[in-house]
Amino acid sequence: MPEETKNKTVIRNALLISEENSREADVLISGDRIAGIYPPGKAPVSPAPGTRIIEASGLWLMPGVIDDHVHFREPGLTHKADIASESAAAAAGGVTSFMEMPNTVPQTVTIGEWERKNSLARERSVINYSFYLGATDSNIDELRKANPDLVPAFKLFLGASTGNMLVSNNETLEAIFRLGKIPVACHCEDEKIIKANSAAYREEYGETISPSFHPLIRSREACLTSSTAAVTMARRTGARLHLLHLSTAEETKLLTQGGDPSSKQIIGEVCVHHLWFDDRAYAEKGNLVKWNPPIRKSSDREALVRAVREGLIDIIATDHAPHTLEEKSAPYFSAPSGGPTVQHSLVMMLELCHRGELTPELVVRKMCHNPAILFGIPDRGFIREGYKADLVLVDPAAPWTVSRKNILYKCGWSPLEGTTFRNSVVTTFANGIPVFEDGHLTGRRAPEMLRFKR
Repeated sequence: MPEETKNKTVIRNALLISEENSREADVLISGDRIAGIYPPGKAPVSPAPGTRIIEASGLWLMPGVIDDHVHFREPGLTHKADIASESAAAAAGGVTSFMEMPNTVPQTVTIGEWERKNSLARERSVINYSFYLGATDSNIDELRKANPDLVPAFKLFLGASTGNMLVSNNETLEAIFRLGKIPVACHCEDEKIIKANSAAYREEYGETISPSFHPLIRSREACLTSSTAAVTMARRTGARLHLLHLSTAEETKLLTQGGDPSSKQIIGEVCVHHLWFDDRAYAEKGNLVKWNPPIRKSSDREALVRAVREGLIDIIATDHAPHTLEEKSAPYFSAPSGGPTVQHSLVMMLELCHRGELTPELVVRKMCHNPAILFGIPDRGFIREGYKADLVLVDPAAPWTVSRKNILYKCGWSPLEGTTFRNSVVTTFANGIPVFEDGHLTGRRAPEMLRFKR
């Protein structure tokens, strides 16, 4: 599009938070790109039609969140969620790009199914998208066909979260780790330990067991045993390993402190629910806070927050995984694990800033910069001239309370209902287009397939 015909937006006098720095600035958006960053009040304002000025005094301007870990349930599980509904909820939460997991129906374990998902997202997503390719004991030939420029990572389940999507053959596991450019992302829980614990608790308590036993059944030993094995395998094979949703203090000791994230071989991810909740929540919320791996002791939550601050953990994500309330209301052993969080992830982390546990600059680094760096996503994740205009404006002093009336998840509920946040998302831009504004979806879509430079 010729420069003179592009729609332009000037965001004026915002507090720009990017690259460990906060400063007042103007940002000019032209088409889908950031065209310029100026001192406050100094952006050139064109009188041409299509130019819009947003007065942003008192607001924070951040890069759009890149969530590397979501389950949007399409195809096959669309009674829980779908790409359209959950990408819209993500946009309302300041998320501009997502990477979706393979445990749909059918599972995304072939190139054909992976292509089908991309086609669905192109037609339905509100924001940028990409899809993992799942690994099994029998699909290594499909993995070899994967394009490193288009697949964020291979997803391996080393626990029983997803039925038969479990890599249990050690020779196959090592072969997957040796495939090359595409990173390996692992859900680490030891299957044998979980089965033994489940049998023991079932025998003692039957099917009426309380959800508070979840962190004992899916124990810290189960996580640490599996995570340690994955790290050992990665070190032996040279694979880039993403340890997903870390939940224990012990697992943080497997990670390297500080330094340039791009030079790390072992990448640690923590999810917002493990930074927000601890095991006291089971008494009030029961299965609504049943995740795999579980939320654990307050000391684990505190250790994970500390690991984020110290640079041990590199990425904050959601593991957004909706289920219906009916499914969650089943007895403990029948109720599925997972919960919806993508609409609330950014405000959750900014609330931890209000509490003094994190800083806005650190939140931006872990939710925006590092996902772009570690997955090799060009031109996103930062507020830089020439980069894609994936941006979010936040009001740090606009309290609101989560309720059924403002939840956009298709499942219609949140484990955060009744929680009041002191900050709110005002506007989300995806590729220069406002997709969420002033508390409402705009009805506009701006989906682009994420690319990876490796």
